[in-house]
Amino acid sequence: MSRPTGAPIRIAGLPNLRDVGGWPTSDGGRVRRGMLYRSVELNRLDADGVNSFAALGIRTVFDLRTEHERTAQPDNLPEGTRHVVADVLADSMGAAAAHLLELLEDPAGAAKLLGDGAAAKEGLAESYRNIVGSNSALSAYRTVYTDLVDPQGHPALIHCTTGKDRTGWGAAALLMLLGVDDADVMSDYLLTNEELLPSFAPLFERFAEGGGDPAVLALILGVRQEYLETGIAEMRTRFGDIEGYFASGLGFDEATMAGLRDIFVEPA
Repeated sequence: MSRPTGAPIRIAGLPNLRDVGGWPTSDGGRVRRGMLYRSVELNRLDADGVNSFAALGIRTVFDLRTEHERTAQPDNLPEGTRHVVADVLADSMGAAAAHLLELLEDPAGAAKLLGDGAAAKEGLAESYRNIVGSNSALSAYRTVYTDLVDPQGHPALIHCTTGKDRTGWGAAALLMLLGVDDADVMSDYLLTNEELLPSFAPLFERFAEGGGDPAVLALILGVRQEYLETGIAEMRTRFGDIEGYFASGLGFDEATMAGLRDIFVEPA
């Protein structure tokens, strides 16, 4: 029996792991399951976790993190798994999403830095604009989606540090291209709050002990509808719609976009 759409896959050390498939599409089909997964970084997998991950049959892992993040917390992958670097924020090192590692390492310092959360929210909004429109982001997602057209790369997984912003856009853009309803795209995106935030309970405690407001920390470690809406608005401003994003932004022709739909959408 298949998992419900959006249901978590429980592997120790890998919260927010889930299948991107299962969502209905506008043509009456459904996004194929077992083709693309999403998660946090894969550095905390122990031997049992690596074996459980290997059992999913994932052939390719797309790492959307910066060089600093990858060096500090290298992925622990099963032997033979292909690791593809697609650095979304290489051009935007000031982006909030690229500094989650520092936040996780210094909760007390972060409490002073974040204050009431206004600056954090604006920083994330700027991150989403960069995630959609910067040259490095367009190059990174072009690498991911081009690779996904090749059946030899499946099943695949995309991840960043916490699997919510860079990964969230990567999953959302594909689902939009495949014809998934906007409400379902948002539902998939917001599932991070249910699957990721509980894993950070000790961090929230240390943050509060350092004088911070846990609600402010949730602005950074969770996701909000307005964040993805900022990315979608940037996409529409720059490229018109999701097809324009793939065509003008990523350089995909109609045949390549059709190839993605053929691979990822199963008919009713």
